[in-house]
Amino acid sequence: MNLAEYYDAYWRKMGDTFDLARLRLIAERIGPGENVLEVDCGPGVLAEMMRERGATVVGTDLSAVAVDRARAKGFEVTQVDLDTEALPFAGETFETVVSNSAIEHRFFFDRSLDECVRVLRKGGKFLLCLPNVAHWRCRLWILFGRFPYMRNSPTDLTHLRFFTIREAEELLKRRGIKVLERDGSASLWVKEFYPTLLRWPAIRDIYTWLAHKWPSLFARDFVLVGRKEGG
Repeated sequence: MNLAEYYDAYWRKMGDTFDLARLRLIAERIGPGENVLEVDCGPGVLAEMMRERGATVVGTDLSAVAVDRARAKGFEVTQVDLDTEALPFAGETFETVVSNSAIEHRFFFDRSLDECVRVLRKGGKFLLCLPNVAHWRCRLWILFGRFPYMRNSPTDLTHLRFFTIREAEELLKRRGIKVLERDGSASLWVKEFYPTLLRWPAIRDIYTWLAHKWPSLFARDFVLVGRKEGG
């Protein structure tokens, strides 16, 4: 499969409608003046949120269509296939690197992580967001011998790789990234994934809190905030 062609077609159909609550978990951890690289930035929606917080943001993406849409928003973006290419930046260029729901779509996720860490300065901040395959719903599926592929869930058909918080932390640790913070997004808008009662206002607020507090069990997506050691 040619992933670049696949995601060109994907972004031609998709608009700029994203899970903004999840993106805010990342954007709120970016401060004014930060020099940020967003790897696999898509059409630049998160990049725009980070820029609004005063950061300088550049990006890369596999898809030429996504690159053009992000450039139209005023970002410097380069088309890069991290399964086969290196990032076009010198080592330790950026003080912050963001990988938002990206490496699960890669054949060789380890190459992507290696490149993210390579261009991050010592002492720099790494933000990694991934779907949580250890979500309680996924655990129940497996307990009963099932693994359905469900759109907008951790088992979405576009996902080539699957991660838990523990495994993601180990991947970062092996690359010299010390995890300082964990957070989670409930994404209760995914109706097929959650029972209706969890969207009732009072229950929704409690469940959203649980996703922040115990992302390994309750979050559809988790966010890890790490620091590159040696700074």
